[in-house]
Amino acid sequence: MGMISGFIFLCMLQAAALQLMFGPRPIPGRGDGPDPTPPPGPPDCKNGIIECPIKLFFTIDTSETIALQESPPGILVENIKEFTKIFVQRLANEEYKGRVQISWSIGGLNFSQTQYVFSQFTTKENFIRNLGGIIYKGKGTFTDCALKNMTYQLTHHFSVKKAVLFAVVITDGHVTGSPCGGIKAMAEKAREQGVKIFSVAASRSIDDIGMREIASSPVDLYRDDYMAVEIVDGRPKIKTESIDRIIKAMKYQAYLQCYEHKCFETPGIPGPKGYKGPKGIKGDRGQIGQKGERGGHGDPGIEGPIGRPGPKGEVGLKGDKGEMGASGTKGVAGISGRNGTDGQKGKTGRIGAPGCKGDPGDKGLDGYPGEVGDPGPPGDKGVKGYEGFHGKSGPPGPRGDEGPKGEKGYPGNPGPAGEKGTTGVPGAPGPRGERGRRGSTGAKGTHGPDGPQGEKGERGPFGARGRPGEDGLKGSKGDQGLPGPRGQPGEPGPPGGNGTQGNLGDPGPRGDTGLRGPKGDNGRPGFGYPGPRGPTGETGDPGRRGPRGGRGDCGAKGEPGDKGPLGDPGEPGQPGGPGERGQKGEAGPDGNQGPVGDPGLTDCDVMTYIRETCGCCDCEKRCGALDIVFVIDSSESVGLTNFTLEKNFVINTINRLGSMASDPASPTGTRVGVVQFSHNGTFEAIRLDDPNINSMSTFKTAVKKLQWIAGGTFTPSALKFAYDHLIRDSKRAQAKVSVVVITDGRFDPRDDEDLLQYLCDDSNVLVNAIGVGDMFQVQQDDEILGSIACGKKERVTQMKRYIDLVADDFMETMETVLCPEPVIVCPDLPCGSEPDVAPCIQRPVDLVFLLDGSERLGSKNFQHAREFVQKVADRLALARGRTDRMRARLSLMEFGKDGEYHIAFPITHNSTVIANGIAGLPYLDSSSSVGPAIIHAIDNILGKGNTRKTRRNTEISFVFITDGVTNSTSLDEAVSAMRGAQVISTVIATGSDVDQEILTKLALNDQEAIFKEKDFSDLAQSSSFERFLKWIC
Repeated sequence: MGMISGFIFLCMLQAAALQLMFGPRPIPGRGDGPDPTPPPGPPDCKNGIIECPIKLFFTIDTSETIALQESPPGILVENIKEFTKIFVQRLANEEYKGRVQISWSIGGLNFSQTQYVFSQFTTKENFIRNLGGIIYKGKGTFTDCALKNMTYQLTHHFSVKKAVLFAVVITDGHVTGSPCGGIKAMAEKAREQGVKIFSVAASRSIDDIGMREIASSPVDLYRDDYMAVEIVDGRPKIKTESIDRIIKAMKYQAYLQCYEHKCFETPGIPGPKGYKGPKGIKGDRGQIGQKGERGGHGDPGIEGPIGRPGPKGEVGLKGDKGEMGASGTKGVAGISGRNGTDGQKGKTGRIGAPGCKGDPGDKGLDGYPGEVGDPGPPGDKGVKGYEGFHGKSGPPGPRGDEGPKGEKGYPGNPGPAGEKGTTGVPGAPGPRGERGRRGSTGAKGTHGPDGPQGEKGERGPFGARGRPGEDGLKGSKGDQGLPGPRGQPGEPGPPGGNGTQGNLGDPGPRGDTGLRGPKGDNGRPGFGYPGPRGPTGETGDPGRRGPRGGRGDCGAKGEPGDKGPLGDPGEPGQPGGPGERGQKGEAGPDGNQGPVGDPGLTDCDVMTYIRETCGCCDCEKRCGALDIVFVIDSSESVGLTNFTLEKNFVINTINRLGSMASDPASPTGTRVGVVQFSHNGTFEAIRLDDPNINSMSTFKTAVKKLQWIAGGTFTPSALKFAYDHLIRDSKRAQAKVSVVVITDGRFDPRDDEDLLQYLCDDSNVLVNAIGVGDMFQVQQDDEILGSIACGKKERVTQMKRYIDLVADDFMETMETVLCPEPVIVCPDLPCGSEPDVAPCIQRPVDLVFLLDGSERLGSKNFQHAREFVQKVADRLALARGRTDRMRARLSLMEFGKDGEYHIAFPITHNSTVIANGIAGLPYLDSSSSVGPAIIHAIDNILGKGNTRKTRRNTEISFVFITDGVTNSTSLDEAVSAMRGAQVISTVIATGSDVDQEILTKLALNDQEAIFKEKDFSDLAQSSSFERFLKWIC
């Protein structure tokens, strides 16, 4: 019994497992036959098939970049039309995978700068009929506007059944403008509207980045190297395999989108819960949901990559002048920023030739007053100046007005005692008294009265030199003035005035009065008889002041006393205040003739200085009566960069032909006109007889204002326009007319080809045709160029790149063609010699030559390199001394392998040292390692810190003479050291076997600083050599 129960359980378990795997058994009577019977579908399904309409829109590029890629112009557009026709013919309404019914509705537009909808949505038969109406439009390429219009055409027509939206964009990825927001933005908006875009290349010449930006995501599906036309053995071939792959992808993507409606499912008996299945594959992208509510501010995202530079926008209209804004409030001071790294010193610009004085311009409107600037930082303390020479004494000032009368003085001290009176009349002889004894000696009497004032003493010696005054503030350095001519001798000066009377000296102090002696005793009465008169006794002590006696007789005048000793010098008194200005003194006598002055500059010296400074007295080149007309291509295929090179070619050519006619109506002199052309109706011209073009500066300004048109190419019509508007009515009787046409040789097929030789009907017009390859590296059309040049092959010039237009050798060729017999007119100078204008005379330059002495150079080229350095030293204006802050100084170092260096001479201005160093420089003939050589030159030639050997505020220039084939060890470190030392780098390379990457690093990524020559012997040629001197100076 247990075995039976177990058997029944196993049978039930097997039935349950089968039901889990295959589902429940159908309802009896349905599906029991040998063929499967599908379940009934919903009412909107017809026979179980889902309707799947597809709207397909073609967007075809017919701009000039497409039409001119293949010859004849416009043939590629016809091939693209054939590709589109085959594409549409292979579309068919069909049932796909037995699930969906696909139907097609097709439309299209073609575009250049504008868009033309050549077919609204219709059947494929009508579309093919409308496709024949596409014509080549030329002009520019605005792909973003075409995508915008395409999206509008696909989405603004609504139907009951939602259709699947596809677009096929056939272009090359190149654009000349983005007025509608750019390709990427417009393609993204199309994807947001549910449009899936297939990006198809017109040919192999494409911009792959632009093509990928157009395609929908995933790019591997919608930009799977699809191509419309491929050139095989010079003949176009339609890429039908691209058509098949695109149609296959469209059907499958439409099936995935339409089959989302489940037409075959009916509710059945719910089965038991199944086992957990494996992880499913990633689903397709869902439909775009409704726009959600605005979210909060998210965290700042990471910085995106730097985008590609966009095309140049069109010039906007000039805006109205805005009102003056109100003064803003002063902001809060920000925190101090971190110190920035030192930038590389820029190369000092070359001094341009002095331009002619322009006419005064109209007075402009008064500007708004500017805000007061912040006070500048205090200047550095100036160094102490040299002690100046003592100046000569100035002439005496005029005599001042008489001062006011002084106040009454105090009473003086008592005067000295009067002189002793004369002896009185002898009295009658008295009785003889006794002889008295001699009295004792009396005390020494007091100091006698001061003697009379002596005569004025002799003039004392000169006083000692006064203390030097305090150092004044250092003045700013003045500009170097031109020496003036020698002046005429001056007239004799007027006689000097009388000097002012000196002040009386202060009286010396009065001496102290001596002590009075004691009075002697009275003697006894004498006895005896009067004897003879004895000698005069010594002066006794003065008695008491008696009564005033009568006036005695005048005594004889005494002898003058001896000169007393000099008194001690008194203490200096306080300095008195400045007195009032005295009266003007009388004119003094004529002074003596001064010393002979230094000889002044001669006329030749002055003229030489002026020529070296401004070059305004150089000889002038004149080409006679010459009219030149440049016809330059401004079409889309040229490109903005190449159009700028065309303008530079025009300006540089006229610079070489000397001065222009100051009056356009003058029968002599050179006049210049310019015609820029694109498609018909866009020609612009600078006329030969324009009264505003009367100098070189005004002509350059007019040429620089020409803007790139970026349209079609109507070359024949441009030649007719140039003759009718510039030459026929304004050419001069005696003038020779030369026309220079610059183009790639192809033109719009809608233009009249017979007009190519329109200029050949006039025998006085010489036509020169310059053919340059276009932006697609397509060679110029020689047959068309020959027609432009009137069949004269010698007047046709071919070149691969537009940059070759401004090469020196080609500029010299054009100079000879346009002005074959120039007349050199020099000014009539008073000097016999005509000195050359010395380079580097107005600025300080320290020039260091680094010569590669490796075995690749060779002994012959090594000799040429030494001669080149010697010629540079001979031509440059070398510094005049160690303290000269202008002009040039030189140094030369030869380098070989690592550690092998030879410094011919350090930085010096001595021409003898330079010549001896160059003559004694040996040829190393070894390997080359430039990185360590640079570091060695910086450390040993320039110096560091306090041992710096270069002048202050001097441009330091390294000139490398090498082919770049060198060991790159430590090169990056050496380049960083050059930047840190603020070195300006120049590279001279010869031959074709050079390492461009190394040369670019040595030139600090400045391609203009690389001078290439075919051979070392070409270095000393005039054109290359002069260009090098202008570059370094």
